[in-house]
Amino acid sequence: MTTDATTEGAGHARYSFRVRLSATARRALEAEWDRCRWLWNECVAKSKQVHQRAKESGEKLTCGPAQLDRMLTEARRVMPWLAEGASVPQQQVIRDFAKSRAKALKDVKDGLPVHRRAGMPRFKRKREARPSLNYTRRGFRLKDGRLHLAGQIVVSVVWSRALPAEPSSVRVYQDTLGHWYVSFVAPARSEPLALTGRVLGVDWGVKETATTTDGAYDLPHAEHGKRAAQRLAKYQRMMARRRRPKGRPASKGYRKAQAQAAKLHKKVARQREDTGRKWAKSVMRDHDGVAVEDFRPKFLAKTTMARKAADAAIAATKRALVEMGRKHARDVRLVHPAHTTMDCAQCAARTKHAPLSAKVDRVRHTG
Repeated sequence: MTTDATTEGAGHARYSFRVRLSATARRALEAEWDRCRWLWNECVAKSKQVHQRAKESGEKLTCGPAQLDRMLTEARRVMPWLAEGASVPQQQVIRDFAKSRAKALKDVKDGLPVHRRAGMPRFKRKREARPSLNYTRRGFRLKDGRLHLAGQIVVSVVWSRALPAEPSSVRVYQDTLGHWYVSFVAPARSEPLALTGRVLGVDWGVKETATTTDGAYDLPHAEHGKRAAQRLAKYQRMMARRRRPKGRPASKGYRKAQAQAAKLHKKVARQREDTGRKWAKSVMRDHDGVAVEDFRPKFLAKTTMARKAADAAIAATKRALVEMGRKHARDVRLVHPAHTTMDCAQCAARTKHAPLSAKVDRVRHTG
């Protein structure tokens, strides 16, 4: 599985691949997910029960992974159908639940605003939750290009590339279109490029996704979502006409329209990702260092620019730029967004309420 590229100091990354499932493997994975989903819901119920008891009695009660592990051991002893499944993904469910709950409690303790808190774990409904199974190193192995999971489940992986090193864990999951994937965690591959002696500054925007100190590397707004908006509205109208009252199962026509909308959403997401990665590759190929505005576009969701900002996929493009810099051993610096396009590095002049054209010129002048 190893390649000639070095993995030292590059961190870890996920490598995702499509899988082909036989009818037997599909049934086994779905049965495994039913057990894990039941276990997650039991953890949620236990957490709520402990919280209510602590609230009524005033005692300090906990619901940590140690207590949940004991609950799992007892449940596997008295429930044969639960013991039929592998213990590795079930233990990972408990660890994921404990991690999610601890993050929610930490946000409450730190006094974060409600809109910034991670919510407490909720029940996973069968019709809404997508299968997702996590396996540690002792729960899977690769043999002859096939993935062997605990519980004698064998899946065929569509290898689009080689893994840079032996993976430490794997996630098997199903997307919104019903396609199955595997995602390996392995040391990231590092491919250092030749030095160029050039640097670049990147500023994020809405009219143009990225404005740089060199106009040749500006990233115009691709508008992938805008081109797909008409077809998406058509599928959403079809869903609205076929929506049934709450509590009744969705009709076949509704599920078909829902699948078409999900397929279009995924196509647009892939187009945005492809555009961002290609641009990031060209930037890293020609520059040794890149200063990137550490822009968080979440606040734009409450403005009149929400749709255009979402279509620009600024966060995904910034993430692609950082990952590409790590892959090619480039120096990527995240700069706090305060005054990044207001202060001139040469004359220290500051401007306020300048038009966009002046802002672009100032960014290039700052470099």
